[in-house]
Amino acid sequence: MDRYQKVVKPKSESPINENEIRITSLGAVPNYINYAIALLQDKHVKEIVLKAMGQAISKTVAIAEILKKRVPRLHQDTAISSMSITDVWEPIEEGLVPVEMTRQVSMISITLSTKELNKNSVGYQAPRYAEQPKPQYHY
Repeated sequence: MDRYQKVVKPKSESPINENEIRITSLGAVPNYINYAIALLQDKHVKEIVLKAMGQAISKTVAIAEILKKRVPRLHQDTAISSMSITDVWEPIEEGLVPVEMTRQVSMISITLSTKELNKNSVGYQAPRYAEQPKPQYHY
């Protein structure tokens, strides 16, 4: 692929809902957590949706688990899927043809809600009830 360069496609400007947080692999976890908690404390927002693709999926799961520990009685519904992305490579040298490569990218969508979600959903998790903090031992 030394003789090719990737064609940069303009990003489609799909609207983001006010309760949707798109997690990227470059974003800082504390920033996402603070923003999510601020949304959940808003009277108008009853649920938030964390969305991620590819390498950001593990970060999204970690953020959801931290939020469930910090905000009591959060219901969770998780959906996983995949999407095809086609990359186009243009030749730098004459005599070569453009190349298209299609790849599958995993996606996750985690809905966290203060109100009850669909219990029959495959990805539903009931809220954990707050445990008593364990005593700290100092040696």
